Amino acid sequence: MLWSKAYCQCAVVVLSMWFCAEAVPISVDKTKVETPEEKLEAPQSAETGLHYDRYLREVIDFLEKDEHFREKLHNTDMEDIKQGKLAKELDFVSHNVRTKLDELKRQEVNRLRMLIKAKQDVEGGHELNHRALLKQFEHMNHMNPHTFEVEDLDKLIKSATSDLENYDKARHDEFKRYEMIKEHERKEHLKNLDEEHRNEELQHYEDLKKKHADHPKVNHPGSQDQLKEVWKEADGLDPEEFDPKTFFKLHDTNGDGYIDEQELEALFTKELEKMYSPNREEDDMTEMEEERLRMREHVMNEVDTNKDRLVSLEEFLISTNRKEFVEPGSWETLEQAPSYTDEEMKIFEQQLAQEETKINQKNAELHEQKEELERQQELLNSQKAKLQQAVEHMQLVKTEKAKDVLEFRDGGATIADPGIQELPVLPGDIQPLPPGHQQDLPAHS
Repeated sequence: MLWSKAYCQCAVVVLSMWFCAEAVPISVDKTKVETPEEKLEAPQSAETGLHYDRYLREVIDFLEKDEHFREKLHNTDMEDIKQGKLAKELDFVSHNVRTKLDELKRQEVNRLRMLIKAKQDVEGGHELNHRALLKQFEHMNHMNPHTFEVEDLDKLIKSATSDLENYDKARHDEFKRYEMIKEHERKEHLKNLDEEHRNEELQHYEDLKKKHADHPKVNHPGSQDQLKEVWKEADGLDPEEFDPKTFFKLHDTNGDGYIDEQELEALFTKELEKMYSPNREEDDMTEMEEERLRMREHVMNEVDTNKDRLVSLEEFLISTNRKEFVEPGSWETLEQAPSYTDEEMKIFEQQLAQEETKINQKNAELHEQKEELERQQELLNSQKAKLQQAVEHMQLVKTEKAKDVLEFRDGGATIADPGIQELPVLPGDIQPLPPGHQQDLPAHS
């Protein structure tokens, strides 16, 4: 189907991460009415794992709907695509598609801005890593947030190609770290046990390893024996009637003429079920996914001769004619080929020790800061208590003095205390003068 072939040429590694949808190509005559916009609905496909996955898939989906662009995809060499020559054809796509691409870009810019704003809120005002933020926009020209231009398509293809080429390596690195952390935690657990319980744990660990290793023979991925087992167990066909061409068509589940990475990984399910079960203590399902990835990479390296991360019928048939297909070597499973070496484990534990030291130092600093804050709080509390006592004392003194004034006044005594405010004269306090006495009253000004 042209759909898948177009993907293959446009973004070599992008297509391998998707299930190609069966969409009827829309022929656009630019001299006539454009295709109704509501018909341009991007089909759903498998996620690539990239943070701009949806944007990437929808852009390619809409571009493939344009007849002119689809034809150029079909006839353009993959190296030319990587060098940006195909991106220039964007100027010739239909107006309706360009309008949809503009809308997609504005949505993507808004999405990224919202993520950055959310990150700022979470960081709580801490300084952000601007280099990391700019990396979020590497798949587009963020200086122009409104329209989708040639530079946007060029950046999108290059970013997707680079990111997906490194995707498997990142998965391997993540798994290696997972395994080393698991081993480190096991060792730390053993350190905290007494000798008797430690020996019991060691024996239990060895028993689990033996149980996991005790499984039926695992066929070499991509070999005749492995494919015949799928032909028999999954397809329900006679192994003696195995036909490579029929097998290919049966497992090209979307009928696009290629076996992509998801379709290829599905072929290894029977082999993986021999070694792993979620119901068994000795089996780690994270290890199962790493084993699946190793099998897929091995077959791709052997069969995918043009390195487009897709297996064509021609490539598949050629591989079935090789000696290795009939007489493969033995397949080393994860327990036979550990993901890390003793030296790598040693370096990893040293790094963990350094990180632990830094964390302990930071904890000590935080503890000292906490103690200092507690001392300051105690000092403030003490000062506050003394101030409260002083205020209460002043209020008591003021109350006592006011009481003394009232007592002296009621008894006819007079006090002159500049510290006490003059009390108002009550009518009962004024006494008439004896006859014959005169009182000089001050003249009112």
